[in-house]
Amino acid sequence: MKINLANIKKAKKLLDISECVAIPTETVYGLAGNAYSNRACKRIFYLKKRPRNNPLIVHYYNYQSLKKDCIFNEYFIKLYKNFCPGPITFILNLKKDSQISKIATNMKNTLAVRFPKHALTRRLLSKLNYPLAAPSANLSSKVSSVCASDVKEDFGKKIKFILDGGKSSIGLESTIIDVRKYPKILRLGGLQVSKIEQVLKKKIKIYDSPSRISAPGQFKLHYSPGIPIRLNVTKIKKNEAYILINKRRNNKKNYFYLSKKGDLKEAAKNLYITLRKIKKSKFKSIAVCKIPNKDLGKAINDRLKRASKFK
Repeated sequence: MKINLANIKKAKKLLDISECVAIPTETVYGLAGNAYSNRACKRIFYLKKRPRNNPLIVHYYNYQSLKKDCIFNEYFIKLYKNFCPGPITFILNLKKDSQISKIATNMKNTLAVRFPKHALTRRLLSKLNYPLAAPSANLSSKVSSVCASDVKEDFGKKIKFILDGGKSSIGLESTIIDVRKYPKILRLGGLQVSKIEQVLKKKIKIYDSPSRISAPGQFKLHYSPGIPIRLNVTKIKKNEAYILINKRRNNKKNYFYLSKKGDLKEAAKNLYITLRKIKKSKFKSIAVCKIPNKDLGKAINDRLKRASKFK
C-alpha cells in the first residue's frame, strides 16, 4: 500500500490536540484518540455512545513503547514474538506511574493493549509520542466498520478525519487474551485460539460471557445491524434475508453469501459488510444458516450470537 504522508500528518495534527480520528487496522476500523488524554478518551465514549464500564483497547507501535505503561511476563513476550503486530489484544497489569487515562481503563489497574499490523496505522503510531486508545469505529452495540465509508455512515461529520486504508483484511475484531496469571481468552476474534495454544503448548479456557465486563466485546448485545437475527436456520420466513456460507443450486434475491465455498476466512471478512448490506436492503429480519463452529467460525458464531440478542 502506498502511504500518503500528508494524511498521516493531518491525523497526527488532530490527535496532538486531543481530537479523535478514525484509523484503519487489519481487524476493523478504530476510533482513535490520545490514550494519555482524558479529553480524547471522553470524546471516544461520547461519540460511540459507549458505556463507561466498557474499557478501551490501547494501540502501540511496539513493545518498547509499551514498557513505560505495563508489566510484562513470559506469556506476553512469547505471544508478542509470534503474533505481533497482528490481531491479538493482551490484558496486562498497569505500572503505577503509567500516564494512561483512567477513563480508558474504567479506573482499573489493567490495560488492554494491541499492536496493529496495518501499514498506515503503524506509520502513524511511529510518529506519535503517545499510544492510541481505539475501540471499533461504530456506534456502541452496532455493526463494526471495515472501511472508511462505514465510518462515515455511522458518524458523518462528527469525526474530523478518517485515515482511509481500504478494507480491513480480516474483518473481525482482535482475539483478547488475559495473560496476567493463567492465560484465558476473554473475546474470540481474528486469531484462532488453536494457534495461541500451539505457541503456549497448553489448552486455554474461554471466558467470553462473564458476570462483570472485564474486556471489550463481552456485552450480550453487540455487533447488531438493528434487526432480528435467527441462527442455525434451515427454513426461512417470507421477506427474510438468508445468510449462507456455501453456494446453493438456486440463487435468490434474499440470499447473501459470506462465502460461496465454505471458506471461513472469507466469511469472517465479509460478515460485517453483509450485515450492513442487508440492513440497507430493507429486510425486516435475518436468518443465518449453520456456520461450522471451528477455527474462525467460532468467532463468527460469537458475533452472530450477540447480534441475535436484538429484539
